[in-house]
Amino acid sequence: MRQFLHSEIGQAFGIVNYPDDPDLAIEAARGLCSNILEPLTEEFGPLIVRSGYRSPHLNAFGAKMGLACASNEKNRAYHCYDLLDANGSMGASACIIIPSALGGDAPRFTDWRELAWHIDATLPYHRMAFFKSFSFNIGFKEANREASIFSRTPKPHWLKRHNPMGS
Repeated sequence: MRQFLHSEIGQAFGIVNYPDDPDLAIEAARGLCSNILEPLTEEFGPLIVRSGYRSPHLNAFGAKMGLACASNEKNRAYHCYDLLDANGSMGASACIIIPSALGGDAPRFTDWRELAWHIDATLPYHRMAFFKSFSFNIGFKEANREASIFSRTPKPHWLKRHNPMGS
């Protein structure tokens, strides 16, 4: 949970990144870890967690300042672990890098799309969003209705879009 609570935005601007509902945030983080991050670690080895939880206050600040944060409404049960989504579902996400999958000396995949389709076929994720730096957000929801894959590289586009409302 300590890795999830670390925030570069919080550190840079002196904003405490602590959940309003710690029990819900911890339970959501457990779901993310047991269903997504631990299986990825078992398959690929160590992961780098770039970010995870954002308090609604920190996330709203990041969205207002244009710091690559979506609105609180879009981040309910995603980066804001302590907020249920519009359907009352719990969820969580993390921005990760899998060194052995993309980049590094001997990457397992030559393209982010290969990794995305592999995860799509093997894990119960809710949403993935890929970035230029080999990093990507991956989320888990307790009521995973339908998963989606988005990429910001080379330009923003959907690889798989089953839930356009982002809930």
